[in-house]
Amino acid sequence: MGKKITLNTSNCFLYAKCQKEWWPAIDAAAKIIHVKKGQPVFKEGDDVTGIYFMIDGIVKVHREWDKERELILRFASKTDILGHRGLSSQSAIYPVSATALTNVTVCFIDMHFFKSSLKVNPVFAYEMLMFFADELMLSEQNLKSLTVTNVKGRLAKLLVTLERKFGTNKEGYISFTISRQDMASSIGTVYETIYRLINELLEEDLIFIEGKSVGIKNKKALIALYA
Repeated sequence: MGKKITLNTSNCFLYAKCQKEWWPAIDAAAKIIHVKKGQPVFKEGDDVTGIYFMIDGIVKVHREWDKERELILRFASKTDILGHRGLSSQSAIYPVSATALTNVTVCFIDMHFFKSSLKVNPVFAYEMLMFFADELMLSEQNLKSLTVTNVKGRLAKLLVTLERKFGTNKEGYISFTISRQDMASSIGTVYETIYRLINELLEEDLIFIEGKSVGIKNKKALIALYA
């Protein structure tokens, strides 16, 4: 049993964007799920049952690239949304997987309640539309990056993106420590290449590291590698 979670406007996108009159319905319909580090929230190919709203923790959204590799599409954290890629007017399956990188808490609502929420909450419907638009733009940017940006530039962009999303700790390192393998899976390369490029960025005095932690020393120069 995990700790009791109270949904509110600061920890749940659904709660924050729906009108107050709808909150009792959310309280009745929502299911709080705790997922341990390393466990799936849902898997690629599973039948779509509903939508997940992140409350706490960090999740990687990924899909099978080939039989031995995965491609990480994004990292999700507090107030982000999972499972929306499986939305369809017909029966559908999740085209991606979501796996917990830390202990995670999510708010799950089934598809019927999600669609009802869209119909009676115009602000929520609008915010979901904007979320989908941002997701589409991000997907197109990532696809372009994979095809026209060299691996070093893609790594530089990943580090800048991670710092923007998760911030830094008091020592200046990116607050979330991502594994080198997940770095590789995020930019379409292999572990050995990440190891080499990290050393190159270190020698060029663009980053600093301590164990698995990475900090950005010269953000302008990193951005210049992919902009």
